[in-house]
Amino acid sequence: MFRNREDAARQLAARLVGRDLKNPLVLAIPRGGVAVGAVLARALGAELDVVLARKLRAPFQPELALGAIGEDGEMYLTDFYQQVQGATDAHLAVEREHQLAEIAQRARLFRAVRPQAEVAGRSVIVTDDGIATGATMVAALHVIRARAPHELIVAVPVAPPETLDMLARHCDRVECLLAPAYLGGISAFYDDFTQVEDAEALRLLRECQAPPQPPSSDR
Repeated sequence: MFRNREDAARQLAARLVGRDLKNPLVLAIPRGGVAVGAVLARALGAELDVVLARKLRAPFQPELALGAIGEDGEMYLTDFYQQVQGATDAHLAVEREHQLAEIAQRARLFRAVRPQAEVAGRSVIVTDDGIATGATMVAALHVIRARAPHELIVAVPVAPPETLDMLARHCDRVECLLAPAYLGGISAFYDDFTQVEDAEALRLLRECQAPPQPPSSDR
């Protein structure tokens, strides 16, 4: 159990501090991930930014993810999506356009505070406050991988073992504190899982300014 997102992030940071990271960048999935990412960025002396990906909702079960879509428009679909009632090509096309519009809206909000960080050649740590199916995280990883990072690390407080195994195929390393066989809801692992509002996420992004970079000859 974690007291709150900050507590979880401090424990997670202990797994990463001292690692040989190249010009580290923490990319958080808004909004809860930004609270975790801010703590990681401070502990690692890293830059903080967001990566935007959205869940593709199942018809009649909006909490169930059929997959996810990233900023680049690429969709990731779960292995079981075709078994979900109503998950037709027409539904996916409508849901894709809806979530792309949501991503565009959120991009306007966050990019007004922080222009998109450079990824190429850097150690990139992607985080959230917890992962269930992993669909949104995989979509985010595909977006980031296309931008040629030096290495791609997933760091999260809690996720089920099968999701962690799946994520390991899409990144270079996975760090996770808790891997319960039965996840239920992510909130069950936090004493305080108060929703992170946009204003708080934006404040954290403003506070975590890019650290001074060493001369290029030393990189």
